[in-house]
Amino acid sequence: MKFFKSKTFKTYRFSIILLVSVAIGSLVGAVMGKDAVVLKPFGDLFLNLMFTIVVPLVFTSIASAVANMIDMKRLGKIIGHSLLVFTIMSLITAVLMLIVTKLIDPVGSSNIILEAGSEALNVNMLEQIVKTLSVGDFSLLLSKSSIFPLIIFSLLFGFGVRKLGDKASNIKNLLDDLTRVLMQLIKIIMYYAPIGLAAYFAALIGEFGPELIGSYTRSMLIYYPLCIAYFFIAYPIFTYIAGGRDGVKRFFANIFAPSVTALTTQSSLASLPTILKANEDIGVPKDINEVVTPIANNIHRDGSVFAAILKITFLFAVFNKPFVGIDTYLIAIAIGVVSAIVLSGIPGGGFIGEMLIVSLYGFPLEAFPIIAMIGFLVDPPATWLNVTGDAPAAMLVAKLVDGKNWLLKKGD
Repeated sequence: MKFFKSKTFKTYRFSIILLVSVAIGSLVGAVMGKDAVVLKPFGDLFLNLMFTIVVPLVFTSIASAVANMIDMKRLGKIIGHSLLVFTIMSLITAVLMLIVTKLIDPVGSSNIILEAGSEALNVNMLEQIVKTLSVGDFSLLLSKSSIFPLIIFSLLFGFGVRKLGDKASNIKNLLDDLTRVLMQLIKIIMYYAPIGLAAYFAALIGEFGPELIGSYTRSMLIYYPLCIAYFFIAYPIFTYIAGGRDGVKRFFANIFAPSVTALTTQSSLASLPTILKANEDIGVPKDINEVVTPIANNIHRDGSVFAAILKITFLFAVFNKPFVGIDTYLIAIAIGVVSAIVLSGIPGGGFIGEMLIVSLYGFPLEAFPIIAMIGFLVDPPATWLNVTGDAPAAMLVAKLVDGKNWLLKKGD
């Protein structure tokens, strides 16, 4: 009983509730098997609630942060340091996975060997960049599939409001109030999280559990432990650099809800509200959190970088092509970083990145379903790292912008 009254339990109470609910859902899924799919609507309800709040939250939080930014040089520093942090962290993950796959063959003695022969897929990079950054109609902005164009629009809208100064004070206040209301709405939705996540996980285990065992086991035995090790080793190092021991403590005290949401929904976008709230509770300054986190949700993806390098090395082994040479390694690292940037924040969003890999390396069409299967298998831990990595990234940006004592300014 003393434990339930302790500060530790109060800090992790909701996390424990989520963990227990997921465990119960997993058990139900294992027992019911494919019949557990009947519970999926209860999980979809939670996912839909999270998705519907994403678009207005991204718009109001970014536009409000920019509109109320007193020092535009600060905004420039925030965005500039964000891109620097995202790039460095992505390069670290790419190089690390490259080293691991060179030391441990991801295919091993697998009999999945194909011959090249079909025409390779072609991806027009310029067209893809335009589609990634923009849409052709305002109504298309109001969709979770257009988050990056929405981010750009929100930044520009915030600039416009700020340029008007006091003439737009009512709009500034409205944006700020709407952001606060939406953050409160997230708290309300999270009351349903234990039920929704339990149902979602039950359906996931019941429907897809058997398919998770097969000829890809060796690659998964590389990928899953590496993701876990990276979370518990690299992220504490980053958060320690950002905020010392207190930064590490705050990270682990607030990262559980985003972790569970990411693992069960397999969607970075659906997890955006929870990681925004986590960064707020960690103590990341409001303007930094509301600018950096939505952008990071789209272009900072440690798990996706890991997955891209794994897919590349897997294909080289399957098609019996030598994966050697500095140029080959550099191209793989570049593809890993770029493919992570163009992926969308929804389940199965690795489709574009997989086309990119097949096209740029000249693999035949037969290669696509091979790495598509890998993408499916790595989706839960990849999304987990994609989401949780936004916390140390935001903390590092806070340190670069506000100095080494940024966390002390927030207090306890």
